[in-house]
Amino acid sequence: MEYKKIRVIISGGGTGGHIFPALSIANELRALNPGTEILFVGAEGRMEMTKVPEAGYNIVALPIAGLQRKFSLDNLKLPYKVVKSVCKAKRLIREFRPDIAVGVGGYASAPLLWAAQRMGVPTLIQEQNGFAGLTNKILGKKARCICVAYDGMERFFPADRIVKTGNPIRSTMRPATPQMKEEGLRFYRLSPERSHLLIIGGSLGSGTLNRSVMEWISAGCPGGENLEVLWQCGRYYRKSVDEFMKRAAAEGLGGSALAGVRPMDFIGRMDLAYAVADAVVSRSGASSVSELCACGKAAIFVPSPNVAEDHQTHNAMALVSKGAGLLIRDSEATQKLMATACALLRGREKIEKMESNALKLALPDAARAIADEIYKIIK
Repeated sequence: MEYKKIRVIISGGGTGGHIFPALSIANELRALNPGTEILFVGAEGRMEMTKVPEAGYNIVALPIAGLQRKFSLDNLKLPYKVVKSVCKAKRLIREFRPDIAVGVGGYASAPLLWAAQRMGVPTLIQEQNGFAGLTNKILGKKARCICVAYDGMERFFPADRIVKTGNPIRSTMRPATPQMKEEGLRFYRLSPERSHLLIIGGSLGSGTLNRSVMEWISAGCPGGENLEVLWQCGRYYRKSVDEFMKRAAAEGLGGSALAGVRPMDFIGRMDLAYAVADAVVSRSGASSVSELCACGKAAIFVPSPNVAEDHQTHNAMALVSKGAGLLIRDSEATQKLMATACALLRGREKIEKMESNALKLALPDAARAIADEIYKIIK
């Protein structure tokens, strides 16, 4: 296939789960042809407006916002914002003259792709979750291609336009080598003689996971005698977690196991954290699930209850049904999560089976597969 210079608009964002896959697609397109021109379109005030420029790409904001689930006067402004965003999207398309528009989800995708489809610009949708949202289901009717990560997506989209590519992930997310594990143990100052649990909840999704760990510590860290925990508690919660850990140490909670619990607001070297982890506790956002498969990790999923269409449960069940993960409801996590994690870590055979099953579900070259679909459309 010839990878000629093209012009691409990529729209969407709102969370890292939308932004980082979008950047992966952009990086792959640039790698195939450095002359390719890429314009991002995001929503005013959202995370993409800082993350995309930091990655070296231009981005334009639309005045779009989401519908508030609770009553809010801001909802009265929504029709005006939608109309204004569609008008601005049409102007951007006329000025930039894209060969294709790519939507990755998030507020900005809807007006941009809607405008592109009505102006004759071919569109591609990257649906990251196992349960498609309403916007993508509507836009999918006229999209030339829908790139998905899960089986059974013909429930939501025309079957003849679905391509299972997987979700784009960071290139460092691969099964750990012995050298990576050794490096990770040194980097995080962990003991090779102990089991290691990684807990990741994202910046704002950590509340329930944090409470689960604190309940476990308050109960004396049962089952944690030979355990070290890398605990990403999130920047928002870090102060309260630090205060709890000081109280726990002063009151002797958790005994000697407390020293093995390492709270941190952010994990920069996630590749090394995955490398040392014998098991992982995680929310089940699309990117997290894809990275865990690519790394071949045994995971316990706690789907967030605060997402549209409960899509995190659908994402998690795609792995649970294949023996590649366990699922604990958010409402049950404080009672069951750490006991389940400690029990899992005592059974190496089960962990190895889950790791093997996770790797079978991995689609690590999703960004390249999506880039190829883009070129097939505009050839």
